[in-house]
Amino acid sequence: MSVSSFDLTGRVAIITGSSRGIGAATARKMAAQGAKVVISSRKQDACDAVAAEINAQHGAGTAIAVAASISRKDDLQNLVDQTRTQLGPIDILVCNAASNPYYGPMSGISDDQFRKILDNNILSNHWLIQMALPDMRAAGRGSVIIVSSIGGLQGTASIGVYNISKAADFQLARNLAVELGPDNIRVNCIAPGLIQTDMARALWENDQVMGHIRSVTPLRRIGQPDEIAGAAVFLASDAATYITGQSIVIDGGTTIAAAL
Repeated sequence: MSVSSFDLTGRVAIITGSSRGIGAATARKMAAQGAKVVISSRKQDACDAVAAEINAQHGAGTAIAVAASISRKDDLQNLVDQTRTQLGPIDILVCNAASNPYYGPMSGISDDQFRKILDNNILSNHWLIQMALPDMRAAGRGSVIIVSSIGGLQGTASIGVYNISKAADFQLARNLAVELGPDNIRVNCIAPGLIQTDMARALWENDQVMGHIRSVTPLRRIGQPDEIAGAAVFLASDAATYITGQSIVIDGGTTIAAAL
């Protein structure tokens, strides 16, 4: 019997920010393809709930829950250590968690807020990737997926530093793809447009913003977490073994539409 190129049976995946939104959707889809998944976010009870749901659907031991704050290096090391202890070596890493504590022009952002965005959205990805690499090198393969944003391709008057961090994630993926290619470890980005998640609630609950988004997006709607998760499964799978250093834009066509 032939095996699908998207099959992830026997592989272990860590997905940060996976107690809700894009991260949870990615964990569910990877588990459906046979992967063992690690649910991680700041709150243990929220992680436990998603892991229990996945285990109920796909069998005990499919998912584990390990709370971790991406701002704490020790938490990330514990996440990696617990994954190895409970599930085995890491094959797939999805750096999905991010933060944006400030909304407004860059002239008003505090130094602490600026640093928090860069630390949580760039430096934490670097930390976690480096921690997971020994397993991938030992296996002779691996897939790292960084969830960036179309904000990293655009200017903005309201979330400028967030967008700067997301642009840096594109370059983080490109640099690592060059460094890790000889080890058969692939590093790619996904760049979502506006997705209906809790993090983006202030945008999609704003009728004026939504009216504008619908008017400039060819598909005339915002996206859903599941529509991002499918790309993560693809990039993690053998269907994408010759793709590295790339950024897949998933935005309903927003970035290609002509401005009137």
